[in-house]
Amino acid sequence: MLKWAFVFLIIAVIAGIFGFTDVEAASATIAQWLFGIFLVLFLGALVVGLTIGAKLTS
Repeated sequence: MLKWAFVFLIIAVIAGIFGFTDVEAASATIAQWLFGIFLVLFLGALVVGLTIGAKLTS
């Protein structure tokens, strides 16, 4: 998912350089959404992992 966020970020940058503002705005929005979803899932997995790890060591 993070890979796709970077792909859309690169597309947004390239489209912005060439002046395709609609494509740039859409790609940037998709990249932001994908990065947000990745961040939420990563933090959720981190909390679950730390909780399970704490229970295993005690």
